[in-house]
Amino acid sequence: MYFDVPATGIYIVVFLIIFLSMSIRILREYERGVVFTLGRFTSIKGPGLIILIPYIQQMVRVDLRTIVLDVPTQDVISHDNVSVHVNAVVYFRVIDAQKAIIQVEDFHSATSQLAQTTLRSVLGGHELDEMLAEREKLNTDIQEILDKQTDAWGIKISNVEIKHIDLDESMIRAIAKQAEAERQRRAKVINSKGELEASKNLLEASEILSKNDLGIQLRYLQTMSDISSDKTNTIVFPFPAEFSKFFKTS
Repeated sequence: MYFDVPATGIYIVVFLIIFLSMSIRILREYERGVVFTLGRFTSIKGPGLIILIPYIQQMVRVDLRTIVLDVPTQDVISHDNVSVHVNAVVYFRVIDAQKAIIQVEDFHSATSQLAQTTLRSVLGGHELDEMLAEREKLNTDIQEILDKQTDAWGIKISNVEIKHIDLDESMIRAIAKQAEAERQRRAKVINSKGELEASKNLLEASEILSKNDLGIQLRYLQTMSDISSDKTNTIVFPFPAEFSKFFKTS
C-alpha cells in the first residue's frame, strides 16, 4: 500500500530542516557567542544551545581559553648600543567577548603586533647587562604595559616570558674577554690584599723579635731545621746571635 505525499508537504519539511540548520548553534563551555540583530549588538549567549533568526541575527564565536602567542624574533638595540635578537611568548585570554569583537577588528593579530612593538620599546630602554640579569623584571614591565593597553579590547594579559636573548658572535667574544679581564682583576686584588696582610704580619713579627735576642736565636734555629730537612746542596754556616750586637749602629 502506498501513500501519496503532497508536494507542498515535502517543501515544508525541507524548509523546516534548512531553517533549523540555520537557526540552531551549539556553543561549548569555553565559547561565547556575540549576537548581532540587523547589524546591532544585542546580547552575548552561551554556552549551550543557541537559536537565531536566520538572515536577521548573526553570531560570532569567541574562545575564552588562554591563548599562547609566540612573538617572532625581534631585532633590538639596547641602551648601550648593542644589537640583540629577542623572542618571547605571551599568554592572554578574552574576558569581555563584546569588546574583543566590537572594539578591534582582529584581537589576535592586534595583540601580536602590540606585543612586538612593546618588546622592542621596553628592551631598547635597558642596557645589555640589565637584559641578561633582570629578565623577570622586564617580563613584568612588558606584561603590565600590554595589559593596560589591551584592556579596552576586553583582553587580559596573564603572563609574558622572554625566551631567548641572542647575541652576535663578535659580541659574545667581547663579553668573554671582558669576563676574563674581570677575573684577572679580582685575582690581582685578592693577591695584593694577601701580600699586604702578610707584610703587616712580618713587620709585627720583626718588631717583636728585635726586642728579644733569645727570640731571634730560636727563629734562627727553626730556619736551620727547615733548611736541613730539604734535599739540597746548600751549605749553612751558623751565625751566633751574639755577633749581631757588633753590627748595631750607635
